[in-house]
Amino acid sequence: MTDPILFMALGALCVLALIWAKTRFWSFLSQRPEDYASGIPQFDLREHLNGPILCEGVIYGPLGRVTSRFVGKFDARWDGNRGVMREHFIYDSGATQDREWRLELGNDGRIKADADDLVGPGSGQMTGSAVQLKYRIRLPEDSGGHVLDTVDWMYLAPNGTVMNRSQFRKFGIPVAELVATMRKVDAS
Repeated sequence: MTDPILFMALGALCVLALIWAKTRFWSFLSQRPEDYASGIPQFDLREHLNGPILCEGVIYGPLGRVTSRFVGKFDARWDGNRGVMREHFIYDSGATQDREWRLELGNDGRIKADADDLVGPGSGQMTGSAVQLKYRIRLPEDSGGHVLDTVDWMYLAPNGTVMNRSQFRKFGIPVAELVATMRKVDAS
């Protein structure tokens, strides 16, 4: 009788080890800023996310289906290594949302991030052609008010477009993903 329980426990342990290995070595979360250190062009938030920006994207739910589409109009301004990015989103449902990021860059590319819907400060790294941000976000009450662990990756394309991919997790389980583009627009 002990053998079936032991085999079941070993099987469960093997499955957990495989899930951990997949997450650690073969998934979105396995990326590290140094993976992009030699990337060209070099991504500088102060240059590439500065002034008026058009953002277009989709949000995927936990089953991988699109649950929402949006367009955002951003305005980012920098004073040295401190920046503020104001965001206005219009969703396919007709709902709107306004957010404001407050960013501070270190001389080593480290990023400190804050916004009113974050739980604690966010942190990140600007390296080569990519930027990574990690933070905890509290969803609006009409979306459940959940606190989600978020990993944002922004990749700079050769034409200056920024590709953004974000994953949102609750208790380590993926619950949503966002994919968006951000492009500078003519101020006139």
